[in-house]
Amino acid sequence: MPRAASVDVSRFMGDWYVIAHIPTFPEKDAFNAIESYALRADGRIDTTFRYRDSSFDAPLKTLHPIGKAKPETGNAVWDMQFIWPIQAEYVIADVSADYQTTIVARSKRDHVWLMARTPQMPPQQYDQAMKKIEAMGYDMSKMRRVPQRWPESRPEAGR
Repeated sequence: MPRAASVDVSRFMGDWYVIAHIPTFPEKDAFNAIESYALRADGRIDTTFRYRDSSFDAPLKTLHPIGKAKPETGNAVWDMQFIWPIQAEYVIADVSADYQTTIVARSKRDHVWLMARTPQMPPQQYDQAMKKIEAMGYDMSKMRRVPQRWPESRPEAGR
């Protein structure tokens, strides 16, 4: 699996809108999906994945895995722990120089996420990202574009 040569973890922190993905089971019908990262003092990464299941009006769901960059990977490979002691591989395969887009992948090529700092991506940029993902060996028939509609109108949107 290709990976970014080096990732500036501080610049990577913050909100990333999930533009498209080959999803895990919980997020297979995600709407308004956002992955947010916050660096802890101990170097671990608090993660909040929030989404609505199957529609823009569904209740907000959240997951809170903890990430940790693996040594000697340039901070491009993380272990993500959803349930102790199980850790999932998380490879930052690509990140733009301005830290506005990223592709997060897995060596098993079972899941991939195209994310951006904004909820929409220009068509040409999206097409280029899809070509990168395909070149990584992913089955593009499994890719799903995540519906994004902002601002949200539900009262709990800011929680």
